[in-house]
Amino acid sequence: MELMIIPVVLILGILAILGIVRANLKICQPNEILIFSGRKRQLGDGSRVGYRIIQGGRGFRIPIIEKVDRLILNTIPIDLTVTNAYSKGGIPLTVRAIANVKIASYEPALNNAVERLLGKQLSELANLAKETLEGNLRGVVASLTPEEVNEDRLKFAKELVEEADNDLGALGLQLDTLKIQSVEDDRGYLDAIGRQSTAHIISTAEVVEAENRERAKLAEAEADQAIVKAQNDVRILKAQLSAKASAEEAKIDVAAQVARAKAEQELAEQEILLAEKRQRAEVVVKAEASRSAKEQEAIGDAARILEDGQAEVDVLAKKLEIWKNAGSDAERLFLIQMLPDILKEIVKTVDNLQIDKITVVDSGGSGQGVPAVFSQIAGSTPALLESLKTSTGIDIAGLLRRASESSGSAPQTTNPPATTAIEVAPEVAPSTGDGEAGNSTTPG
Repeated sequence: MELMIIPVVLILGILAILGIVRANLKICQPNEILIFSGRKRQLGDGSRVGYRIIQGGRGFRIPIIEKVDRLILNTIPIDLTVTNAYSKGGIPLTVRAIANVKIASYEPALNNAVERLLGKQLSELANLAKETLEGNLRGVVASLTPEEVNEDRLKFAKELVEEADNDLGALGLQLDTLKIQSVEDDRGYLDAIGRQSTAHIISTAEVVEAENRERAKLAEAEADQAIVKAQNDVRILKAQLSAKASAEEAKIDVAAQVARAKAEQELAEQEILLAEKRQRAEVVVKAEASRSAKEQEAIGDAARILEDGQAEVDVLAKKLEIWKNAGSDAERLFLIQMLPDILKEIVKTVDNLQIDKITVVDSGGSGQGVPAVFSQIAGSTPALLESLKTSTGIDIAGLLRRASESSGSAPQTTNPPATTAIEVAPEVAPSTGDGEAGNSTTPG
């Protein structure tokens, strides 16, 4: 039980402390002043007072010893109306103005406000400030003429503020603004001044208007003269510009003609060049194309001839190689290869001989006529070979005989001659089988 009482007491103590702090901690708003009364305090000038002032922020009131009061710093508007306020010169005036005052927030006027205005209502402060300002307003009006009060209201308000600041500061008040709304009089003095000023202004305005009319007429005459002069200058300028334009047009025409002539000349030159190019295209280019084609054709023929010659060279080289490989059979091989050409040359000797018909007459009636003809043809072969030997120097019969003897004495298994005979056989077969060989026996 005792353990539970201790926390409760602590909590209650804390709450009591917080309540005391809350009750005695005073927050000062921006539009107010807090006055803590009950303790002595020394001011800046060395005097001692029984209060302290807090402006903005917060302060802690010591319970029982101190008391807290508030002064509101809000603006207090005041309407001022002063009648029969005699101005300098004895003219009574009625002045209406509006002022805005508040409790002063600067020292030492703030101390005056604490001592004089603490506990008063705003209405009481407004009446106090109004009575003070009305007295000041009458004093300022008495030092100024009606013209100064009416015409220079800024000066009037400035002097009024300067005079009222001291009185209001002694009360702890501060004048924020003061505006003069109207200044009137019951005797019509200000109206007379106004009419006089109006008449003077009107007369001055009439004089000024007359002078302005004269100046306007003079200016109009000068303007007319200037206009005439300007028109003359314009006509002269137009004439000059027209002459200059004509000269420029003439120059432009001449330049155009020159340019046209140059253009025609250039066109003619271009036509000549075009004709030359056309002629060149028709003749020279065609000739060059023909020459180039012929050159290409000649190059092709030369290449073909070169290739044919190279082929013949290759063939001859191969034949030479074959002959070298043939050894003793080379002569027979050469004879066999040349035999078709030799026979062609022999046939050419009787190529123009035309045999229409051969008639064989068997005079004995023994049936030996046709065999006899073929026997004669076979008998004429040695004579033909002998004639070929005489005309060409080639002994075909001897060559054939030696070749036969060589082939009879040589072994049959020798490969190179057999290979050579097989290679040249296609060249001999066509030549021995055509009609020309048959015709060669007919003349015999």
